[in-house]
Amino acid sequence: MKPLSQFVKEKRREANLTQERFAEKAGVALTVLRKIEQGKENVNLEKVNQVLKMFGHVLAPVQFQELEIKNQIR
Repeated sequence: MKPLSQFVKEKRREANLTQERFAEKAGVALTVLRKIEQGKENVNLEKVNQVLKMFGHVLAPVQFQELEIKNQIR
């Protein structure tokens, strides 16, 4: 699984958008996008989801148990 920062950066580049233009299209501040792409941990989930919605994705909290079960199935 890719880190969020790498995923967003790659997708933005595939879309051939600068950070400034992408932030504008996603409706977030440039500083928010930069924090996400730098892998900062203190980013608001709502803002992260605004960015991810540009790619048809969202992040949602999951129980640790759910992750363990899914990993055991693989």
